[in-house]
Amino acid sequence: MAGTLNKVMLIGNLGKDPEIRRFENGGMLVKFPLATTENFTDRDGNRKETTEWHTVVVRAPRLAEVCERFLHKGDKVFIEGRIRSRQWTDEHNQTRYNIEIAADAMTMLGPNQQGRTRDEEQPGRTGRGRDEDHRKGRDHANGKFRSAPDSPSLAAPEDDFEGEEQF
Repeated sequence: MAGTLNKVMLIGNLGKDPEIRRFENGGMLVKFPLATTENFTDRDGNRKETTEWHTVVVRAPRLAEVCERFLHKGDKVFIEGRIRSRQWTDEHNQTRYNIEIAADAMTMLGPNQQGRTRDEEQPGRTGRGRDEDHRKGRDHANGKFRSAPDSPSLAAPEDDFEGEEQF
């Protein structure tokens, strides 16, 4: 097989509200921890559960805005992206490594923790509802948001959360 592939697909819950970082050039970076849990039965018949934590980073401007506006701690999301590793030297001259998921697409799954949809969560929200948008030919793709492949991120890779601890 020719070529390589760096593709990640995760379904999990946000460990905390997204961190938003805005830059002077107008760009933004959104970062949040995502927990994926695996349930299994061991050899002795005992139920076991393991949770893996992933750091998700969103640089695409429109996808970052959607994450900032709609995502909260505990929300279940489907993330598509790629693995990205970084290396830097901290203030103690130690080489540090970090592995992140660079998100390209995100789908919000299910209602929020209180059982309401995200539209119901914002009582003072103005604008058209989803049904009216659908009748007029606009479709929200059932909560799926994808960054445009030709839209460059306004956040440069060096404008990251360098040196900060893992979630």
